Amino acid sequence: MDPEEPVVPGHWYALGLYAGPSPLELSPVPGIRNPVFTYRDVTDVSAIFVADPFMIRRGGLWYLFFEVYNARTDKGDIGMAISADARSWEYRGLALVENFSLSYPHVFEDRGGFYMVPEMYEQGCVRLYRAESFPYDWRPVTTLIADGPVADPTPFQFGDSWWMFTCSRPLEHDTLRLYRADHLLGPWREHRRSPIITGDPRNARPAGRVVRGARGLIRFAQDCYPRYGTTVRAFEIEHLTRDEYAEVPAARPPVWKSDDENAWNSVRMHHVDAHRVAEGSWLAMIDGHGRAADPGPGPVLPPEPEQ
Repeated sequence: MDPEEPVVPGHWYALGLYAGPSPLELSPVPGIRNPVFTYRDVTDVSAIFVADPFMIRRGGLWYLFFEVYNARTDKGDIGMAISADARSWEYRGLALVENFSLSYPHVFEDRGGFYMVPEMYEQGCVRLYRAESFPYDWRPVTTLIADGPVADPTPFQFGDSWWMFTCSRPLEHDTLRLYRADHLLGPWREHRRSPIITGDPRNARPAGRVVRGARGLIRFAQDCYPRYGTTVRAFEIEHLTRDEYAEVPAARPPVWKSDDENAWNSVRMHHVDAHRVAEGSWLAMIDGHGRAADPGPGPVLPPEPEQ
């Protein structure tokens, strides 16, 4: 969440399920009423909203990690839910709580271990956590980057390296930095072309995990004009080496948005977590902010039969 974003009960983010033939073509799933998860599903703390969903699949189950904005402590914690089909979710409690605000729980697997790199804007660093007993017991491993304010750290593997996008001006949302390491634990060093973007709040701030599409890597970005988290844009990375970086905007926005001004995500949406589930088939969790009073999650209907 933007550190200057007002936290107003009734102005809510919720989570919805989208799908499509590629991470650049995502729309609502037939038979599913979004949102599929809201603050009302959080049962162990008084939540104002949920946002920043990240999924990971293990043993036939989907695990969903997300920010829970805690009304009592006035800060973000990391919640967790599970699902067999990514359509109906069972809340399993807070998975990570610190004495400072957490959000953007980027979770991933590496060499049999499960890791998380959450945003901790107040701490001015990027910290790596490992699950000692997945999906719980997240323990800090090391600090990856410690050079000032960092928003939405987004690590990924490509080639023989680890890479990470960050937003280094979270109040302005306009600067994208790129880091590289030979190994996940580092050392991490800034890319020679970094910052990749400066002075552009429409393209800079990360909006979810980097994925590999049909033509290569895809980066999602928050369009923060005219205000924070207006929508999500996508960029196709054309060239990524130790010395060079190049990307081009995708031909269209990755997420279909309804023209209905009362839709659950009609006001804003600022996050996409897309996963390839089969050849030509992708699922994604997104977050959204709607004008209408929060209806809570609707009933889950059986999927429509294939034609």
